Amino acid sequence: MKSIALLIIWLLPGMLTAGAQQNKGILTGADQTQLYVPYLKGKHVGMVINPTSVIGKNLVSSVDSLVKLGVDIKKLFGPEHGFRGNASDGAIINDSMDPKTGIPVISLYGSRQNKPTPADLKGIDLMIFDMQDVGARFYTYFTTLHYVMEACAENNVELMILDRPNPNGFYVDGPVLDTTYRSNVGMHPVPIVHGMTMAEYARMINGEGWLKNHVKCRLKIIKIANYRHHMLYSLPVHPSPNLSTNQAVLLYPSLCLFEGTTLSVGRGTPFPFQVVGHPLLKGIYPFSFTPVSIPGVSDNPPLKGQLCYGIDLRKYNTENIVKSGKLNLSWIISVYKAFPDKAHFFNAYFTKLAGSEVLRRQIEAGKTEAEIRRSWEPGLSRYKLMRKKYLLYQ
Repeated sequence: MKSIALLIIWLLPGMLTAGAQQNKGILTGADQTQLYVPYLKGKHVGMVINPTSVIGKNLVSSVDSLVKLGVDIKKLFGPEHGFRGNASDGAIINDSMDPKTGIPVISLYGSRQNKPTPADLKGIDLMIFDMQDVGARFYTYFTTLHYVMEACAENNVELMILDRPNPNGFYVDGPVLDTTYRSNVGMHPVPIVHGMTMAEYARMINGEGWLKNHVKCRLKIIKIANYRHHMLYSLPVHPSPNLSTNQAVLLYPSLCLFEGTTLSVGRGTPFPFQVVGHPLLKGIYPFSFTPVSIPGVSDNPPLKGQLCYGIDLRKYNTENIVKSGKLNLSWIISVYKAFPDKAHFFNAYFTKLAGSEVLRRQIEAGKTEAEIRRSWEPGLSRYKLMRKKYLLYQ
């Protein structure tokens, strides 16, 4: 019952019905068991999964489904937030045993730092990677993908990717990361919004030689059926605890930059990544909220217990993002201008999120959004050309 309860926590309230028509006809790689279960028979399998790894309309965990279908799963690997999804952002997670299946669970978000060891992969014939991404460079599941690919390549283990739609896959935008500033929230020279699915991104990691010593990972991809990048996709399960609505998912690429400032993005409220605020903005913005501790979601959120004033984007029309195909920089530019203590607005994390020191300097210098956007070229156009080589869904 515990595993079922944790999965329910991740379900998007009201979004399953709202997104049903939008997702009509789309089948994730995981949904198409007839394409890959026969291939798995007779193999010792490992799975990199989390609560988004579900199969079918009933949203049954893919590990539970595959065990029932006779697949020999030897080990489970959990990323940030854990296998069953009950850990806060950044929380260190220890190895454990899945109480439902009795399969060992190896944490990739702890001492291993996202990369399985040779001992972890011993006796594994094939690894499955099945997690829902949100299409932003700083989302850590791509870091996990990189290191799992690297470990599989080094240990001659094939990696099967059960591909899933990218809810922000309809556009490509943002500054391209300077690899001098490589980190767990940005490893590769891609823009903030990269416009690729997990499988497409894996093809790019291989093709561009981004793995250590330029090793290549043997990939077997189970494609999404009836999907194209221009399609909007409503997520049936939270991609992570603080992205709890489709509104937040679409706002995330723009609002996550505020995580590199002294402001709150609503962690510790019922609407994370849908609001932005700080106590010093009192009298400037009328909207207010107070972050509190929410165990398993935001144990110790920024500005905990403090009344914050700022911007409420819960009813913002995200169709503006869809139509423009652009990040919204106006929010961070305007809030910086309004903030009374500019010397303490940014923190060191902002450089990692932005992918270089340039964006911070531009905002501090009072550059307009148009001027900032011009500085993203020609890097952004070069990336778009490179991306085309690896697309599976035009």
